[in-house]
Amino acid sequence: MHHPHPDWEAVIGLEIHVELNTKSKLFSPAPNRFGDEPNSNISVVCTGQPGSLPVLNKEAVRKAVQFGCAVGAEIAKVSRFDRKSYFYPDSPRNFQITQFYEPIVVGGQVVVEVDGVEKTFALNHAHLEDDAGMLKHFSAFAGVDYNRAGVPLLEIVSEPCLHTPREAAAYAMAVKGIMQYLDASDCNMEEGSLRIDANISVRKQGEKGLRNKIEIKNMNSFNFLELALTAEIQRQIREYMRNSDKDPSTVIAQATYRWDPTKKETVIMRRKERADDYRYCPEPDLVPIVLTDAYIEEVRTGLPELPLARLRRYVRDLQLSPDSAFVMTSDKPLADYFEEALKHCSNARSLCNWVIVEFAGRLKDSGKTLMDLAIPPSQVAALVNLIDAGTITGKIAKSVADDLVASPNKTIQEIVDGNPDYQPLHGEDEIGLLVDQVMGEHVQSVADYKAGKDKAFAFLVGQVMKLSRGKASPKVVNDLIKKKIG
Repeated sequence: MHHPHPDWEAVIGLEIHVELNTKSKLFSPAPNRFGDEPNSNISVVCTGQPGSLPVLNKEAVRKAVQFGCAVGAEIAKVSRFDRKSYFYPDSPRNFQITQFYEPIVVGGQVVVEVDGVEKTFALNHAHLEDDAGMLKHFSAFAGVDYNRAGVPLLEIVSEPCLHTPREAAAYAMAVKGIMQYLDASDCNMEEGSLRIDANISVRKQGEKGLRNKIEIKNMNSFNFLELALTAEIQRQIREYMRNSDKDPSTVIAQATYRWDPTKKETVIMRRKERADDYRYCPEPDLVPIVLTDAYIEEVRTGLPELPLARLRRYVRDLQLSPDSAFVMTSDKPLADYFEEALKHCSNARSLCNWVIVEFAGRLKDSGKTLMDLAIPPSQVAALVNLIDAGTITGKIAKSVADDLVASPNKTIQEIVDGNPDYQPLHGEDEIGLLVDQVMGEHVQSVADYKAGKDKAFAFLVGQVMKLSRGKASPKVVNDLIKKKIG
């Protein structure tokens, strides 16, 4: 999704808000759970009752430090909280507790594979803050659910170092992967556990300064992120080109937009606030977070294998393509599923293809995954093993996979044994009759192969496989045709 104007360059920075999966909220003992009855997971702190005092959740601090260590950032030995004032029904205190002046994570970088090329993107910082409640709109009224109020967020802010929608999506996917691998968040975008704001401006190629930026709020899918950025880049370029005689600072006014997936365009929400509008001030009810070198080092040495390390291992040791390895490692539950299946199968490349292409394609419309269907990894491995052993052909395997998706409680062996059409042909006598029939019907192709045309041989093999309805062993077919022609 590169924009079609080579004279222009986009400059993109992302703010990724990740809900941390702590048991309780950032500043109160209320449960941090999604999907419960509205306003059941609340306390006097969550609802901003007068005189209530926040108490910091140390597990949220640990998860923030884990992320900082994972991206090679500086972990602040001393960080502080601030108040960000805004008046809205989902903010019961009329201010958010955040880290504006002294965040807990400073700098860092995320290494990403973009279209097979490894790129490094710089972070500005990451800070802890608490989430707001949720407005629920009904036909005749609106309500506020404060269950989410006070849920711990880590806001991860990149430098304005991304230049295409594809880079932005790949970077965001990499951040999601890191948080999943750290077990710091489930990153469920449909439930709002990971939300993305994008700041975007465009400028002429070679121009050094930054022009006015637009913020696109609350995108909850990587696809929407790419679409929104592409549309906004094109919109800004159109405006500058239409108004080429005007001062660029008067053409695009800083504002906050949202993505409308129906109209496929960005829609203005409000003119952009400045930091002054939020009246930031130090949070008087919380002491600073003070960390020791020993604590930071303990967190660093306890880090698990991260997505990039796993990706490189898959390419190096398993000979997966960089693209396949990226798709696999970008989703930790999927990569863990693959790892489990590998214990039962040695053909990593074929197994990878079945997991991320064949089964993913069959499940795409349902929105489910292999894990949702509770298909054991060993069964996908068993399917690959049957193909590799020549017990079934690739064509039969596709039908077996269809049946496995329809009946996930059955084993691969039960499915194969229970269907006569899945019993492959191995006998040379039986397959030989089919080869004779095909060679008799396609005399010219036999002559072409004798004359050195390899495509003619592939055609003959294909005709035998078609005649056998995919049940003939490809190896036996190949050997018999060569033998009979030879």
